[in-house]
Amino acid sequence: MTAATDHRDHSDHTTDDEGLGDGDGEHARVEDDSVQEDARVTGDFDGHARVEGAGESASTEPFAPMESMNSMESADTGAGAGTDTGVGAGTETDSGGFWDDGLIARRVSATDEGQGQVVREPVGEPWSPPVAPLVYDGTLRSRLDALRELVGLSRTRLDSKTLAEAGRVLDAAAARRRLSGQHTVVAIAGATGSGKSQLFNALAGVAISETGVRRPTTAAPIACSWSDGAATLIDRLGIPGRLRRRPLQSPEAEAQLRGLILVDLPDHDSAVVQHREQVDRILKLVDAVVWVVDPEKYADAVLHERYLRPMAGHAEVTFVVLNQIDRLPGEAADLVLDDLRRLLDEDGIALGEYGEPGANVLAVSALTGKGIGELREALGHFVAERGAAARRISADLDSAAARLWPVYANRQWAGLSEEARDEFADRLADAVGATAAGEAAERAWCRHANRACGTPWLRLWRWYQDLREPPTGRQAVRPHAEEEATARQRVEQAVRTVAEQASTGLPGPWAQAVREAAVRGSQELPEALDELAAGAGTPAGRPPRPGWWPVAVLAQASMTVLQVIGGLWLLGQIIGFMSPNLGVPVLLMVIGIVGGPGIEWACKLAVRGPARRYGQEAERRLREAAAACGRARVLDPVAAELLRYREVREQYVRVTGAGTPIG
Repeated sequence: MTAATDHRDHSDHTTDDEGLGDGDGEHARVEDDSVQEDARVTGDFDGHARVEGAGESASTEPFAPMESMNSMESADTGAGAGTDTGVGAGTETDSGGFWDDGLIARRVSATDEGQGQVVREPVGEPWSPPVAPLVYDGTLRSRLDALRELVGLSRTRLDSKTLAEAGRVLDAAAARRRLSGQHTVVAIAGATGSGKSQLFNALAGVAISETGVRRPTTAAPIACSWSDGAATLIDRLGIPGRLRRRPLQSPEAEAQLRGLILVDLPDHDSAVVQHREQVDRILKLVDAVVWVVDPEKYADAVLHERYLRPMAGHAEVTFVVLNQIDRLPGEAADLVLDDLRRLLDEDGIALGEYGEPGANVLAVSALTGKGIGELREALGHFVAERGAAARRISADLDSAAARLWPVYANRQWAGLSEEARDEFADRLADAVGATAAGEAAERAWCRHANRACGTPWLRLWRWYQDLREPPTGRQAVRPHAEEEATARQRVEQAVRTVAEQASTGLPGPWAQAVREAAVRGSQELPEALDELAAGAGTPAGRPPRPGWWPVAVLAQASMTVLQVIGGLWLLGQIIGFMSPNLGVPVLLMVIGIVGGPGIEWACKLAVRGPARRYGQEAERRLREAAAACGRARVLDPVAAELLRYREVREQYVRVTGAGTPIG
């Protein structure tokens, strides 16, 4: 019997090999410290050494029948000693044109006939042919751009925890896009005892992942790649080189699954916390998942509530495999499979039946091989499509959008209507006293007109009355303070009202942002309105005079002159200076005495229209000034927040895929 070598890279992986299997299913580990220092060459049982080429997939020759573990150990040691100085005539010592992975190990699995098979396990790829990066279509790129814009616009309005999932999706999409688009990463996940590692070995065609009754058996994820160029994708999963394998497959089987990277995960319900954490971490990074269930635990609440139900939107990149159907007698397998489909339907997972997109549900037996061919074929078609990575990112986008729905979707129209704006302006005008200011301006105009058009005697009497009235007590301090406090309360009430009207219908965070913007703007609003009331109220100086005013003043002056002339005339007659004639001077005095009040009364009637217009103009100016102040300090910040919300709302609609442009 020829010798077989087992070489390891002593500096990196001294315990990589699992051991040798015999016909009884027992395991043994062959370790030789002298062999670990040998050259990195693998010999087959024909006496030839083989080095993997850059474009070759791993292939080996079958073992000769094994007689005993002792003979194997001696043969292994002898072969190792021979390779230190050189190998036989068939040995390739020049590795030019081939790649050396630094470690080519052997794993042996026993068969029923006592025959073993060697699996080469390249744990690193110093050189691999260049692979094309993943390319997203226009729709997916547009959705990712919209999500990126959405996150950017929302950072100052939403907490980081709310945006964490969206940020993770963006990072994952960017990282996956830089990696190979010719490979598909598929994880095999399942509960303890479901047989996922056994299924993993059945798909690989060789015992790669350890199986057994000890629980948990799989302690760390193991990756198996069917083609070159997968190193960067496996690096992203954080799987070390000692846990990377290449399957032993025929060229036909290898071509069927070319581009597949299969990852065997630890148990998702493992008692070891680190195992569950590894499962959750890698499930977020793979392109698809094969969930392996068994007839006993296919309805496990942990599986459905923690994984399947939250990932219902990922149905197109999900396989659900009912393993161990060999344990079910008769038609029990079909009954269990139907019940599994029912549970998946209740979880909201679309089933890929009758050509519709959805999850693939299959029944297999990894022990007997039943259904493995069908699963291999389904995986082959799935990988050949080269669309799993994009579908996974699209499903992640849908999931992130669903989580963000409460903070972006509004159930009714939100914003400031013209009615709300006018109501806010009216409240500020009332607070600043625009109506009272207009009435005061009207009275001032009338008073000025009366003084200008009244009789001189009446004006003297009013002047005398003003002198007699005490100057104190005309303006109380307490009423002014109470009036100022009332005005401030009115302003605050107006701000609260407009903030509530603007935020009605908005999601919680954006409604809060609108209210905060309104409160910030109203902090100095009462003081600003007081300044406006002082500057924009009744203008300083005399009110404007209408065109008929000089005529009325001249007529009033004429009446006064007639009174003076009539009075002097009568006085001259009394002292004898003039001849007696009472008719004319009395008539002049009567005309002056009656005409003066008559002209004043007529002027009062005439000034009502101009005085009212003057008061309305003063009120309008104050209202406009108060509205402008309120708009600049409150309405504009509120409108800015509403505009930002409309922008993020549009981006959110694009993220959901509604009306997304393609290009």
